[in-house]
Amino acid sequence: MAIGRQRQSEKQNNRKAQTKKQTRRAPGSTGRGDYYHVEVRPGEEFVTFQTQDVGRRGHIQRVAGRRSSGYWTTVKWLIGKEDAHIQNEQLIPDTKAAKDVIKQLGSQPVRLIGDRFRAKPNPNRSETVNPISSQRRTRSENIKKAQTTRRKSKKT
Repeated sequence: MAIGRQRQSEKQNNRKAQTKKQTRRAPGSTGRGDYYHVEVRPGEEFVTFQTQDVGRRGHIQRVAGRRSSGYWTTVKWLIGKEDAHIQNEQLIPDTKAAKDVIKQLGSQPVRLIGDRFRAKPNPNRSETVNPISSQRRTRSENIKKAQTTRRKSKKT
């Protein structure tokens, strides 16, 4: 009898714990972080992510994403709150590094929610060519050139 009551109370406690479980909020959506998140491309397109410091440590960071094809590109920029501020729903840079990042974007960042912004990628940069395949092609061309010159020098 006591074991049955104990199991019932354990089940009730588990239900309470499950109902109180909070869902994880997206980074930058609360507005309480250290960075403004400027999204350039949707994260669903990428397999792996890597954060890189740009310039001084901890101020501006680039989040790079690797596509399934192996090509790395910028997913979003993290701009420190000491490097920029929000005025009239726009991200205004305070430092030269933040100005450079915002200038290289394809459009002015538009505020979504909290500290999250969205901007278009730079239209002048091509992403259709995989640099790895072009490097392989160049390497094989160089090897063929070296082989033909070697053959020519042996004949003379």
